[in-house]
Amino acid sequence: MDLFEKIERAKINLTEVVLKTPLQLNTNLSEKYQAAIYLKREDLQKVRSYKIRGAYNKISHLNAAQKTKGIVCASAGNHAQGVAYSCQLLQIQGKIYMPKTTPKQKIKQVQLFGKSFVEIVLTGDTFDDAFYAAKLFSNENQLEFIHPFDDVEVIAGQGTVGLEILSEKVSKIDFLLLPIGGGGLAAGVSTVFKKLSPKTKIIGVEPEGAPSMQQAIYLEQPVLLDKIDRFVDGAAVKKVGKQTYEVCKDTLDKIILVPEGKVCTTILQLYNEEAMVVEPAGALSIAALDFIADEIKGKKVVCIVSGSNNDIERTEEIKERSLMYEGLKHYFMIQFPQRPGALREFVNEVLSESDDITYFQFIKKNNRDVGPVVVGLEVKNENDVQSIKLKMNEKGFQFEYLNENDPLLALLI
Repeated sequence: MDLFEKIERAKINLTEVVLKTPLQLNTNLSEKYQAAIYLKREDLQKVRSYKIRGAYNKISHLNAAQKTKGIVCASAGNHAQGVAYSCQLLQIQGKIYMPKTTPKQKIKQVQLFGKSFVEIVLTGDTFDDAFYAAKLFSNENQLEFIHPFDDVEVIAGQGTVGLEILSEKVSKIDFLLLPIGGGGLAAGVSTVFKKLSPKTKIIGVEPEGAPSMQQAIYLEQPVLLDKIDRFVDGAAVKKVGKQTYEVCKDTLDKIILVPEGKVCTTILQLYNEEAMVVEPAGALSIAALDFIADEIKGKKVVCIVSGSNNDIERTEEIKERSLMYEGLKHYFMIQFPQRPGALREFVNEVLSESDDITYFQFIKKNNRDVGPVVVGLEVKNENDVQSIKLKMNEKGFQFEYLNENDPLLALLI
């Protein structure tokens, strides 16, 4: 049985389990890009992401002995919720490993979906720590490990998203944009489209700070990235799956890397303009539209919105990253003269009325002529920062622009 046949079988298997999420024509995005932009709303799924599809399909295909013994998985987010809910539906025991740094809200959600059928084990500081601990436990106790993406039945479950899209009355889809983390969704959905809609251009979207599939395709094998930006946590994977890579290298027409700041801007726009709450990975495909705006004019485009499990505690970080990406938030380390009136001079002669000081950190050193001040400024237009830099040079303020020094900015702010 090939992968497409497994996806068709998964669709039947999931009929009573998952919601057939809507494929919605979005008026605002369509007008903005002069195209017909449709959103596949997997953020409205029962566990607020598509992950239930692959998790349930995999677990339900285990034999009776495997189900009796129970299963193990590792996840800090949507996969854990999908596995937990599947355990409750199938009434089998599951042990879910999560890093100790997982927000309490996510831990609570996993327990809510799994109820008495799951045990949560918090271990290590990263997903990799939890993953290795889970694999070790499953091997020692001969329990089935439910991989988040590199498993044919998981891929088949995720592929049912593609069958649902093509079952709608939308003829001739020109472009399909889908987010890539480990590659399970991309492998499954692209398999369906290559079979049933071969003229559709399939574009995978990864966060700029975690281009694992792009690197795998470039190097012709999955590779472990040295480091990644984990902000887009649902798609920030150091190494894609072997099975997902083997599919995606032949089915994806293009991969777009989206800066994390652009993802943040998109999250805020969707909330303010559409009343949609999406997680960073859920915004990826929509954020990528800017990078192909000329190419999609007059075309029919489908973007998969993969999930909405966003932690409200991240809101300030999302706003900050968005403002910095848009060129509206700037940080400087300035050597201030340690004399009365220096701050007044800076405010009156360097800043304009529309510039807002949002951060100011200074400790006076009595034995020095100047002292370092860390200043955060929010400006009205992205070009305003050039005027600020020019005026500081004219007035003799020595400064370092921290937006271009990520390690120092992370240390100071």
